[in-house]
This record gives sequence, structure tokens and C-alpha cells, in this order.
Amino acid sequence: MPDKLILEDGTEFEGTVVGHKVTVSGEVVFTTGMTGYQEVLTDPSYCNQIVTFTYPLIGNQGVNKQDFESKRPYLKGIVTKEICEHPSNWQSELPLAEYLRNCKVTAITGVDTRKVTKHIREKGTMKAWIICEDNSHESVNNDSSHYEIQETNLVEQVSTQEPYVLPGNNYRIALLDLGVRHSLLKALNNLGATVIVLPHDTPPEDILSYAPQGIVLSNGPGDPQEIMELTDTINEVLKHQIPLMGVCLGHQLLGLTLGYESLKMKFGHRGINHPVKNLETDTVNITSQNHGYVISSETVPANTEITHINLNDQTVEGIKHKQLPVFSVQFHPEAGLLDLGDQQEKAELSIDKFMKLVQDYQSRKYLGHKYLESDISSASQINQGDDANHTDKGEQSHA
Repeated sequence: MPDKLILEDGTEFEGTVVGHKVTVSGEVVFTTGMTGYQEVLTDPSYCNQIVTFTYPLIGNQGVNKQDFESKRPYLKGIVTKEICEHPSNWQSELPLAEYLRNCKVTAITGVDTRKVTKHIREKGTMKAWIICEDNSHESVNNDSSHYEIQETNLVEQVSTQEPYVLPGNNYRIALLDLGVRHSLLKALNNLGATVIVLPHDTPPEDILSYAPQGIVLSNGPGDPQEIMELTDTINEVLKHQIPLMGVCLGHQLLGLTLGYESLKMKFGHRGINHPVKNLETDTVNITSQNHGYVISSETVPANTEITHINLNDQTVEGIKHKQLPVFSVQFHPEAGLLDLGDQQEKAELSIDKFMKLVQDYQSRKYLGHKYLESDISSASQINQGDDANHTDKGEQSHA
């Protein structure tokens, strides 16, 4: 009997299991990037998911540690049309199938991935199982507890357990690790920042004890509603006027802190080709994204502003506080953006913008500048849900 990918609604796709040959379960999603399979495999944001690659061939460049986004894969499995058995690249250290086997990642290949992707687009993401040949469809139905998908706090699984430091030569950045990608750490460090990486549950007083000149809420997996306790931490650090940037999951958590609502998307944004419009500069960039949740634009808190939207579905891609040096983006600002020749435009959509806020904050600090107390208290006021602190989407200007 052939191996199978079986979706929660009973739809089956035949293929051949390679890598770690065991039955696995997870949420099935798809990614549309033509390249970057190593980054996908090691991105902590894919924790507990089964990822379908829409590009028909992966593994042609093999695997090398330079392109990893974390020390190991956190996803449950992958679905492919074909995996290259004989890679050719000067950086290649081993074939993809061997890497998957070493890391105990199950892969099923020979699958009609276009059909899988179309099904997910029409029906939405759902639970799925990669079944090896010694299992049957009936066993899934008769013993579903054996294949149960654990819906736990995914951030706990991917966050660092102990603080660590990437030394730099200028500003101190405290990064709350919700499942951070190595590329974000490298991007901050390459700009000279000393990056202090902290566990996701670090209390606000401990964050502030490092005297950071900037704070980053990193990317990560799962539903932001599952870690709502972090909004209390964010609300506390906002009171100290320190520049703060949220990325992906960090963006969603900042939105929840400021009074937005979060929603689960039908099939999410996963790929390296998502067009995002900057409403402040009226420019468009192609971005890398990986998320299944989004903050709603139905009600915009009065002291905030939507700064970016996705041109495919008009969802929120960025917000900022109107008074405080605080902003967030849904996409990955550290990823290589499409260079249209305008370096200033490119910098506006990168972490350079955050570092400029950090530099400005440090200058203001030396000059004894303080933001208005009304600005600082506004974050907590928004949290109370007072209608007076909200503006309907139709009344919010994006000009």
C-alpha cells in the first residue's frame, strides 16, 4: 500500500515517505517560494506544521548550515513533488533527504502539490497526517488519539531557555525570543547592535534591568491569543518610552496590547513574494512572510495608525503608535527585499528604521527629553476597551 498524506476532511494524496519514516500529524500549510527551502525547514514559525512546497523540486542545492534559521527544524513534516537526490552546490554539506533523516523530519514526495495547495486555498488550513505504508486510513479514524495534534503553547517549544548575548559595538537591544530567526539576529548585529536574547516569559523588570536602548518582539509560531500574558509585559515596557519593534508574531502581540483584535486566516501568508504597500510613502515592496494569523483592521485604536497593507488581500501588514517610538510589521524586515534602486525606500522597510529610532532615543535621553505623560498612559488606556479610544476603519485615514 502506498504512503499517503491524509487531510482532516478525508482527502487523500499518495506518495512515498522519505527522511524519517514514521507517521506524523500537524496543521497542513503551503509555502510559495521558489527558493529558500532550508530557511523554511529551520524557521521556528513552522513549529508543529506540515509544510507543502508549491515549487516542484527542492533539495537541488543540498543543505548547508549557513542558511539555517535555527539550530534544528521544528516542523512536523514536508510535502513535495520531488526531492533532488544528487545536489550540486559549492556550499552543500549533505543531501536534503539525509538531513531530514538525521533531524527526524518526515517527508512525503511524489505528491501532486498543486492539487494539495488548491485544496488548502479552497478549504483552508486543517489537520493532516503523513501515513507510512504500515498504517491505514482506517487506523487514523479508529485510533485518532494516537495521531492527535497537540495544541500547546508553541512559543515555549522554540524560545531560548536562558539569556544569551551577541556582542556589538554600539546600542543594546533586548530581544524577546518568541521563536526568532537567525537572520533577524544577524541583521541587528550587523548594524553594530549588542543583542541580548531573552526567554519569552522574561518579566518586564528583568528586561529593563539590561538598560536596553531598544526592544524587539521577535517572530514565532502559533496563535497570539495563546500567549496573551505577554501583553502585560509589553504594556509595562511601553511606559518606559524605549523604542520597540514587533515582527510577525511580535507584531500581532503588540497589536493586541494596543487594542487591536487578532484573526485566524483561511490559509495564511507563507512565501517570499508577498506585495506590501507602505501607506506612509506610497511605495510597494515584495516581502517574505510566514504567518496564519493577522490583526484586524475593523477597529483601529485612536493612538495608533495602520502603516502597511497586503496588496493581495488588504490585510494589515504594519502599525505604529502615533506618539511613542513603537511600530511593528507582519513581514520579515530582515529578509532580502526587492531592490527597486531606491536605497532610502529599502531602508524604510528594514530594521534600519528601528535603529534610527534607537539612535534618536539615545540622543533624547542624553538631552533629558521625555515624552508626554499622556502619551505613555495612552497604551494602558487603550487596553481598557473604551470606545472613545477607538476609531472605525472607515474613519481612519491612510493618506
